[in-house]
Amino acid sequence: MGQAVCERSILVVEDDRAVRDLAAAILEETEFRVVEAESGEAALHHLKQHAEEVVLVFTDIRIPCFLDGVDLAQAVSTRWPWIKVVVTSGAPGDRVDHLPSAATFLPKPWSALDVLVAAEQAAGQPRSMSETR
Repeated sequence: MGQAVCERSILVVEDDRAVRDLAAAILEETEFRVVEAESGEAALHHLKQHAEEVVLVFTDIRIPCFLDGVDLAQAVSTRWPWIKVVVTSGAPGDRVDHLPSAATFLPKPWSALDVLVAAEQAAGQPRSMSETR
């Protein structure tokens, strides 16, 4: 009859299924559970119910519906300031200038290592290679 353990997670927000699947597969290499959403609205819905579990939101800037990735990053940093945000885009335009100061921008195309390093830095989990010295 132990207490339920809160499983920490990363929320991947990307409307392009192939890119979302790739990012999720890469992020599954971390210790965190990966949750996927295809819009800012779906991401906010998940966060309203599970924000205490989420350590990182990894989002594209250009996602469908009303909220883009910058709007989502602003909402997360205001409502859930403990959640880190990594925003990515191949063509951010001037939207990148509107990111909250706590958000990290990762340009596309990114590599698997870029995603893992950004995620682990944002979540405060350094790569173990430096710890083995």
